[in-house]
Amino acid sequence: MQIDLHTLYCLIVGTLIVAGAMTLWERQAHPRRARELAIWAGAYLAFAAGLVMAMNRSALPGVLGAALANLLIVSGYLMVLHGVGHLDGRARLRLPLAVLAGLALLWATLGPRFAGPFWNYLASLPIALACGLTALALMRSRTARSLRARQVAIAVAGGHGLFNLARAVLTPVLVAAYGDGLLPVLGKVTMYEGALYSVAMPMSLIALVREEAQAQAVAAARTDYLTGVANRHGFFETGARLLGARAPDRPVALLAFDLDHFKAINDRHGHAAGDAVLRLFAETAGRVAGPGALLGRLGGEEFAALLPGLDVAAARRVGEGIARAFAAAATDRDGPGIPATVSVGLAAAGPECHDLPALLSAADRALYRAKAGGRNRLEVAAAA
Repeated sequence: MQIDLHTLYCLIVGTLIVAGAMTLWERQAHPRRARELAIWAGAYLAFAAGLVMAMNRSALPGVLGAALANLLIVSGYLMVLHGVGHLDGRARLRLPLAVLAGLALLWATLGPRFAGPFWNYLASLPIALACGLTALALMRSRTARSLRARQVAIAVAGGHGLFNLARAVLTPVLVAAYGDGLLPVLGKVTMYEGALYSVAMPMSLIALVREEAQAQAVAAARTDYLTGVANRHGFFETGARLLGARAPDRPVALLAFDLDHFKAINDRHGHAAGDAVLRLFAETAGRVAGPGALLGRLGGEEFAALLPGLDVAAARRVGEGIARAFAAAATDRDGPGIPATVSVGLAAAGPECHDLPALLSAADRALYRAKAGGRNRLEVAAAA
């Protein structure tokens, strides 16, 4: 079945309008990315407006129609780039505005003399530039780094950019070899590829936002709301994976914590003060244990820290350092001003131990001894 160029234009315009509407609809479900989704929806509408202008460019005098069509289409690509830049924070408009200003100046000065080459060849170069920068921004994005949809978005943007670069470079060569009759054929090929882009790019960007939201929901389900550390579910899930993946000769230790007389703190100072003490302990323990430790709140005033790579002696220094730092911070003038201490139980995993509950049970037995021995101290369990 043969599809003429005008039908392809109409098909892509309709696809872009639907993509814009779907992106705006998606915006309601992801308020955190409402700005980016609004920018991308605007980009698809700019594409559609540019294509409508391209279909009717002969209705305007001189090269005005072609220039406006090209500027609108390039604006859409630059808006896609701008939205991707916003994923990591505030993106500047300096580069997109400079590209548009330079393109407008070229159309105003050289366009009237070289209208054909400008429309058939050079108009693809700023599109290739914008798509290449979009692919580069996605590759560098900290936000999108762990998302699987990023690879699809990079492939779509980069592939579209390479296509437009090849079109700008090869079209004059092919036309010189086979004549102007080849231009309609190349125009159809361009529109076919554009139709694929108008479907794939919106889908990949929406998938990116959805995947990020899903990852945040999963992280929230594994995180204690009050303290920001792993909750019981998150601690056991991640801890079991870390313990199971360790080499037999790699040491690992676990610290079990219980804040001393925490009920009395709540009764005397109120639950808000108790919450402040819990947050202070989590912050102190995370800072002293370091980024390699897995810290979790197991319930109430009970915490645990899994310390991969640390033997008993090193883990003891960490546990005692946490206890000292917490006691000092609790009475510091910048802290809650409530005397608070913590008892600690320490257990080290044996070479064949991959059972996190067993390791925690051993650390709990040591913790009970620390509490029975006067609290605010650390006791070491036998190897688990």
